[in-house]
Amino acid sequence: MTLALETTDLKVQLQLADGWFTVCDLSALVPGRGVAALLPDGRQVALFRDRADRLFAIDNRDPFTGAAVLSRGLTGTDRGRPFVASPLLKQRFDLASGQCLDDESVRVAAYALRTA
Repeated sequence: MTLALETTDLKVQLQLADGWFTVCDLSALVPGRGVAALLPDGRQVALFRDRADRLFAIDNRDPFTGAAVLSRGLTGTDRGRPFVASPLLKQRFDLASGQCLDDESVRVAAYALRTA
C-alpha cells in the first residue's frame, strides 16, 4: 500500500493482524533508502520512503537467499512501478505488491501503512 505524506511530524504505523503497530518516526525514513524494523512476532519488515513521499513496507527476507537484506537494496522504478532490487542476487520486488518483477512465481508480503 502507498501513502502520500504532507508532514514529517508523524509516526509510521504498520497494519498487523491484531491492529496497528508503531514502527518509527517518519523522520527516520530517508527518501530513496530502506530501513529494517523488527516486528513483535520476530519477523523483519523493510520500510521505504520514496522521493514522492510515499511509504511502502514489504518483508525484509529475500526469498531467493533467505537473508534479511531487502531493506539494503537499491530502489528504482520499472514502467512506473516502484521496486527494490535485492543487494544479493538483484531480483526486483514491487514495493506496492511484493511481487517479484523477475520471477512471477515469487512474492514477498506487502503491508498496509499509515501515519499517525
